Amino acid sequence: MCHRYPNATHVNINGSPAIHTLVMQAISSLRNLEYLTLGKGQLGETFFQALTDCTMLKSLIVTDAILGNGIQEIPIYHDSLQHIQIVKCRVVRISVRCPQLQTLSLKRSSMAHAVLNCPLLHDLDIASCHKLLDAAIRSAVTSCPLLESLDMSNCSCVSDETLREISITCGNLHILNASYCPNISLESVRLPMLTVLKLHSCEGITSASMAAIAYSYMLEVLELDNCSLLTSVFLDLPRLQNIRLVHCRKFVDLSLRSLALLSIKVSNCPSLQRINIVSNSLQKLVLQKQESLSCLELQCQSLQEVDLTDCESLTNSICEVFSDGSGCPMLKSLILDNCESLTAVEFCSNSLTSLSLAGCRGITSLELTCPYLEQVSLDGCDHLERAICSPVGLRSLNLGICPKLNTLKIEAPTMVLLELKGCGVLSEASINCPLLTSLDASFCSQLKDDCLSATTASCPLIESLILMSCTSVGSDGLASLRWLPNLTSLDLSYTFLTNLQPVFDSCLQLKVLKLQACKYLTDSSLEPLYKEGALPTLRELDLSYGSLCQASIEELLACCTHLTHVSLNGCVNMHDLNWSFNVDRVYQCFLQNLNCVGCPNIKKVLIPSIAHFSNLSSLNMSLSAYLKEVDVTCSNLCFLNLSSLEILKLECPRLTSLFLQSCNISEAAVESAISRCHMLETLDVRFCQKISPASVGKLRTACPSLKRIFSSMVPV
Repeated sequence: MCHRYPNATHVNINGSPAIHTLVMQAISSLRNLEYLTLGKGQLGETFFQALTDCTMLKSLIVTDAILGNGIQEIPIYHDSLQHIQIVKCRVVRISVRCPQLQTLSLKRSSMAHAVLNCPLLHDLDIASCHKLLDAAIRSAVTSCPLLESLDMSNCSCVSDETLREISITCGNLHILNASYCPNISLESVRLPMLTVLKLHSCEGITSASMAAIAYSYMLEVLELDNCSLLTSVFLDLPRLQNIRLVHCRKFVDLSLRSLALLSIKVSNCPSLQRINIVSNSLQKLVLQKQESLSCLELQCQSLQEVDLTDCESLTNSICEVFSDGSGCPMLKSLILDNCESLTAVEFCSNSLTSLSLAGCRGITSLELTCPYLEQVSLDGCDHLERAICSPVGLRSLNLGICPKLNTLKIEAPTMVLLELKGCGVLSEASINCPLLTSLDASFCSQLKDDCLSATTASCPLIESLILMSCTSVGSDGLASLRWLPNLTSLDLSYTFLTNLQPVFDSCLQLKVLKLQACKYLTDSSLEPLYKEGALPTLRELDLSYGSLCQASIEELLACCTHLTHVSLNGCVNMHDLNWSFNVDRVYQCFLQNLNCVGCPNIKKVLIPSIAHFSNLSSLNMSLSAYLKEVDVTCSNLCFLNLSSLEILKLECPRLTSLFLQSCNISEAAVESAISRCHMLETLDVRFCQKISPASVGKLRTACPSLKRIFSSMVPV
């Protein structure tokens, strides 16, 4: 290969048992060799002696190798080498004399002595050279006066005396990594040109060490992770940009002044109580899980994001830090999740756009004067009693997760959705949201007519209003709905209403009306719908679990031809659906969905073709325990759900889904019924005792279009 490629400049020989022989062949044959990489083998002394013949060599990398015979000094003398890596190698002593060398790494190698004669060296890495003694390190480093970067991490013998010698000799040292060096404290050490200083897990670093660090006025990066004896940091460094303090278990006080500060990483410091930061550049501050932090002072003109999650000792005074007039005029996002010592939160800010108070269970009072606030999270604030948001820029707000809320004032010019579902003790509510389109006040049983009237007057654009279980709302409150010209959906379920006339008079554009379980409505309550033509735009009507009689329901279904969705679930007065009589009347021409789930007195359903149900697409009669007979002829029916029946006749050419769970119907009856349903795709006959899984083949034969048959809990 050397003969074939005589001009090769890069050679990599790794893992071969004959590495020494191969590399000797390479360096003797390739006179243009510039980059040589070797690994996992043994290199004899003759190799290093022969290196001088490779006059073009610039880079030498040797990894995980045995150098020499283990007892003699290994010389690396070369006039052109600029880069050397001797990493994870076994050698007793090494001598490097390379006048052009710029970077040298001896990382994780086992030498006890290293002699360097490299006047231009600017980058030296001796990390994890555990056998290098303090004196050897001192001698090697101080012989390189132009050194700019030094990594001596995990060199446990290094002392302050060596650092003092280095500070005198290496005046251009910018980067120093002395992590995991337990004997250094930086006593009397002055390194004014340092820009990066890493001191991870240095047991000798204490608060007294900060005096030495303060002399490094050029410092930009400072890392002090796992300095277990460090209790406080007071630094005024004009160029400091990044600082790390992680797992400093005795650390109590942090005071930083640096106009250039960009990043602070402080975590898992369980004793930290006080933080004072002055910076014109810091934009994001994350101080999660500082359980003892109680005092925070910030003068950060550019700060935009703050995360104080799980800072359990923070008190209400933290609100002053982030309100107008404080030191954070640009703050946009603030996270105070699980700060359980907060009880009364009050923010007045013209910059805040996002606020999270999730899990702050101690909060009872909330006052927000934040006109540009767009997002707020109150998940878990289940003790909140009083909320004043005036003004805020929120588009939506969910207060239904605050069951103890009794007083609410909200002024939100851009809000479109407000949810108060579950605020069962809310008795005072002032809602001024001129763009509000949806209000859910379900289960707000204490809200009275005056509150509803005031809300409709100040929120004229409401389209959807849910007053389910608002039992204190009466006729006066419903009369105020006339101020809502766009109201299309109204839910009055589970209320005690007896008179719906205010709704008929006021809600002329109503499309959806829900009256579930309104048991106090009489048989005549809905007469305006089918006798006087009230609510002509109504399309969906839910009368489930009501007490209306069969005659009223039949009149409603017969006369309100504009309805498309009707729900009569659980109506005990609902009897057989027999529309074979009086066919000269037009029945429900536009009805699409009819739900009669759980109607205990329905035994028979008869819908002939002459009943004019051309638009009916869905019929749900499930859980009707006494249903016995169904005879349906409907050209557009797609979905049919039945239960308990014994007789089934179908003329539904577009039926695609048929559910017959728990029906007492025979196999032959099902075959006959589905034989005329040529588009049927899904059939469910689970728990039908008269139909066995073995009959699946017959069902497929009767209806070839079937794609899915559910039988005995197994889809086929």
